[in-house]
Amino acid sequence: MKKSLLSLFLLLTALLVQAQILDPVTFKTEWKKVSDEKAEIVFTATIDPGWHVYSTDLGDGGPVSATFNVTQMQGAEPVGKLKPVGKEVSGFDPLFEMQVRYFEKTAQFVQELKLTGGACRVEGYLEYGACNDENCLPPTQVPFSFGDGAEAGAALAEDGTKLGGGTADVSQSPAGQPGYWAPVIDELNAFGETVAPRDLSWLYVFGMGFLGGLLALFTPCVWPIIPMTVSFFLKRTKDKKKGIRDACTYGAAIIVIYVALGLVITALFGASALNALSTNAVFNIFFCLLLVVFAASFFGAFEITLPSKWSNAVDSKAEQTTGLISIFLMAFTLSLVSFSCTGPIIGFLLVEVSTTGSIVGPAIGMFGFALALALPFTLFALFPSWLKSMPRSGGWMNVIKVVLGFIELAFALKFLSVADLAYGWHILDRETFLALWIVLFGLLGFYLLGKLKFPHDDDDTKVSVPRFFLALASLAFAVYMVPGLWGAPLKAVSAFAPPLQTQDFNLYADEVHAKFTDYDTGMAYARQQGKPVMLDFTGYGCVNCRKMELSVWTDPKVSSLINDDYVLITLYVDDKTPLPAPIQVMENGTERTLRTVGDKWSYLQRVKFGANAQPFYVLIDNDGHPLNKSYSYDEDIAKYVDFLETGLYNYK
Repeated sequence: MKKSLLSLFLLLTALLVQAQILDPVTFKTEWKKVSDEKAEIVFTATIDPGWHVYSTDLGDGGPVSATFNVTQMQGAEPVGKLKPVGKEVSGFDPLFEMQVRYFEKTAQFVQELKLTGGACRVEGYLEYGACNDENCLPPTQVPFSFGDGAEAGAALAEDGTKLGGGTADVSQSPAGQPGYWAPVIDELNAFGETVAPRDLSWLYVFGMGFLGGLLALFTPCVWPIIPMTVSFFLKRTKDKKKGIRDACTYGAAIIVIYVALGLVITALFGASALNALSTNAVFNIFFCLLLVVFAASFFGAFEITLPSKWSNAVDSKAEQTTGLISIFLMAFTLSLVSFSCTGPIIGFLLVEVSTTGSIVGPAIGMFGFALALALPFTLFALFPSWLKSMPRSGGWMNVIKVVLGFIELAFALKFLSVADLAYGWHILDRETFLALWIVLFGLLGFYLLGKLKFPHDDDDTKVSVPRFFLALASLAFAVYMVPGLWGAPLKAVSAFAPPLQTQDFNLYADEVHAKFTDYDTGMAYARQQGKPVMLDFTGYGCVNCRKMELSVWTDPKVSSLINDDYVLITLYVDDKTPLPAPIQVMENGTERTLRTVGDKWSYLQRVKFGANAQPFYVLIDNDGHPLNKSYSYDEDIAKYVDFLETGLYNYK
């Protein structure tokens, strides 16, 4: 019996792993009769965590807006447009270069109707778009049908995402060659799970924090304190073990203080608010100015310090107490007196981790920062002899501050570019942004070579070997960015620079172009040429589709494989071009109407491949059978090349 249950569990697990039909949004519709002359159709959505549904009237060239569509209306007429109800999240999308509005967790749309008398009959559908950080759904329809007495007949709407994991009547497929449309879901699943990125966001945030803590260690505010603090703990008691224990407790107290700071930031703003702020134009301008101030402080223009009476009061309290409280207050004193060096690093870190949208993101970042800051105090207490080999304080610590100042200036431009795109100023297009970065990293290289001086630099003209190699790296990075002024992709900075679409002058033409945008025509051509087919299910409103095209398809190896060895068929699931005539299809025993070209390609993706999210890439032979597992959103170029080469090998 146990073996049978285990087998059943494993089977269900395997099916869940292979399933690709996403169902993150559930809509229900309701007819509300407000008065004898007025009624409302209310659409209420429940949205899975991590997903969002776009609002109404977002404009052309953006994501799929929610729209109210009527196929039959009798005894009523619409009053105004579909209205969104509830709390919307608003932010700038750099890929669409526009402000977008959307709902998280729940959404509601209301269409007001005027009852004109007589028998009332209203049929149609709500169309909406939904995305998360990796995928977008095709434009999805929520059909409704209300008539006299329909108030009691409101039912859960079929949002389309539940359709496609089962069967379809291929004999009624909207194709000239039904064989091309035959389902191959089992064959595709046999290759394994769809290639998709692993979530490394927490590890990335921790790594950023840890690196920031290491940098803070070598600043003039922290490094000289280490030997004094460790010696104090080891000498204030005759019991060496107690001294080591106190030093370790001191390190733990540092971690607790900074993690608490991260939790306080999240408690004040909330994870979703932090994420919304990261795309808000006004706050991006504020972040930019804040980083410029921090950079000026690191360059030596002034010192950012907390009131001295704060640190004096805490230090005095630490001397009057004993035990754990005394150690904790000493750690708190360190946090206060080192703020002029650690403050800019912490501020930059908290701004960056806000983009994760995770409720624990700031705490994880602060944990990494504090761990790096606390480690030396603990390690030197365990191994006191290491103190003798510590580099002495000197001008090299100011060099680190100045280097951090250059880096903060570079990132200030990143935040300014978001605001620039939001307001359409066009003062910081891609080539302008890159020109400023080239100058900044070029100046950083000259500074490290001793050609520039700042107020707190010493007069030593010697350049150490590590400093020389850092200068070499900085100057090389500046030279690397130069081709970007003429449109080179520059994948190393693509996450920071404005979109390639903002480039005014581009010598690098997009190398990958769809050979066909019609499935049947493309398949016929591929058979004639004897080449495998790459199907690209995409959307005009798919953010991550554009990311893949800009960061992966521009790679020379990838573009060569797609252009030379495959017939690329790009199918837009949100193409609003009406079909010559609506097509009735059976899907999972339910009759559906395909009205647009996008409906047709979305139907193909569901019934043939059992998937409904974009981007979605699948390689097939000339009979429509898969050659490899499918590929979703993952910007790992090596994986994408392997995906293409494996399909090519299986075709031959």
